[in-house]
Amino acid sequence: MIFLKLSLVSLLCFVQSHASSQTNGNFSFASYFQEDMVLQMKPHRAQLWGYGTVGAVVNVSLNQDVYSTRVKAGQDGRGVWLVVLRPHDAGGPVTFQAVQDNHGLLSWILLKNVLFGDIWICGGQSNMRFTMSMVTNATKEIAAASNYTDIRVMTPAKVESDSPLYDLKSIEEGWSIPSQDSLGAKAWSYFSAVCWLYGRYIYDEIKVPIGLISPNWGGTPVETWSSHRALSKCGLQDRSTSFRFNNKVPTSNSVLWNAMIHPLLNMTVKGAIWYQGEANTYYHKDVYSCSFPAMIEDWRKSWHQGTMGHSDPQFPFGFVQLANNKSFDDGSFPVIRWHQTADYGYVPNPKMPNTFMAVAMDLPDRDSPYGAVHPRDKQDVARRLSYGGLNITYKRPIDPQGPIPSSGVRSTDGRVELTYPNHQHLIVSEQGNFQVCCNFSKCDHLKASPDPDWLWAPITSHTHRSVTLNAKVCVEKGGYASVVRYAWSLTPCKFKQCSVYNHIGLPAPPYVITLGDI
Repeated sequence: MIFLKLSLVSLLCFVQSHASSQTNGNFSFASYFQEDMVLQMKPHRAQLWGYGTVGAVVNVSLNQDVYSTRVKAGQDGRGVWLVVLRPHDAGGPVTFQAVQDNHGLLSWILLKNVLFGDIWICGGQSNMRFTMSMVTNATKEIAAASNYTDIRVMTPAKVESDSPLYDLKSIEEGWSIPSQDSLGAKAWSYFSAVCWLYGRYIYDEIKVPIGLISPNWGGTPVETWSSHRALSKCGLQDRSTSFRFNNKVPTSNSVLWNAMIHPLLNMTVKGAIWYQGEANTYYHKDVYSCSFPAMIEDWRKSWHQGTMGHSDPQFPFGFVQLANNKSFDDGSFPVIRWHQTADYGYVPNPKMPNTFMAVAMDLPDRDSPYGAVHPRDKQDVARRLSYGGLNITYKRPIDPQGPIPSSGVRSTDGRVELTYPNHQHLIVSEQGNFQVCCNFSKCDHLKASPDPDWLWAPITSHTHRSVTLNAKVCVEKGGYASVVRYAWSLTPCKFKQCSVYNHIGLPAPPYVITLGDI
């Protein structure tokens, strides 16, 4: 460590000319405050924190701003300091100088090439882990990375813990400027394709720096990413783990929340995106309509508390509705897709405010070398997700939701007419994705297809805002169609060939509608 007895002004000038390290003995920034990073821009206030000698004074300077604080003992006895910055415009790069004064013994560290922009957390299991080197047209996509030097990426290492950690124990890929090396590492390492492409599409529209942090682990259920507080809302806090995908995949409650999310709570963020749910098709499936919204609510609350109110308590949260798989269709994927929306069929909704969703069920890839559950087309997934992010977060006039009918009626001759909002402007194919139930008392929409109570109803005609179905099968049974459900199967259609899309090519999600009389 370097100790000098100089005035603060003289030392800061010396530091700017000579120092280069983010660590100086026991004086350092926290693990994820590194060169080439992004800090959250205005209207939010970013935080910087790190370690030092208990009782020492720390001064952090940026241009003419100087932030002073004192090192306090953390929960483990280690000295911790933290400063809250004033709101900053988008831009950079800038360099922070931090000086510790321990009773006249001065030490310093620098944080260089830092940008101010928007930070997005990208979490989930293997489809979020799925890396850029694995996507369709990977070589072309990675080659374009050098055009996006204002986007920065970081991948925490896969770590689990039985108790909450206050800093990342390990980082797989530190903050990096996009390049062949930082994006195109070997399969299942870094960088997340959905995360990168989402950030790139957002950047193309808003033109401010973007920071992307992608904590993910394949095969993990939502319970591992949820705090004890979140799990308790769904009665899951004391449930023992009843399955293990394999010996390398953690499944115990909260172990990834503790190790990979909790350490990031002192970093101000803009929002989060999420791709997960496959593991919950066979683990606590029936509780996912509670556990997933509870996790979202708790992440928001925890980040708001961890950043002393500087992360939005309702920050935008986007997710990918489950894609497909090649396995036997036991009805689990359609059920989880439904539960991902808290059983509304759409977002945002009263239980999931300020959320957005990318539908992916029409993007099957049965020949994927990584398994059909891992489709290679992550570009369409990220593009659809970015529409929601641009609308919800940045108020762009883009409708991020595929068509959902506003009403449905039946006639005595077996016709069913579904009417959609005017702004949707339907694009309809004859692909048969509609089913009707004739006996309302038996219309459990969660049943797997095929089921004797759910019968296929072909499209007979359509306009730019309506679809007419042939439900005479119900008349032949001595009744009338009571309920319609849409796209309720593991793989409802071939690639981009489901029945209903809107004018910008967004597919309708699975939905259920009870019919009235004409």
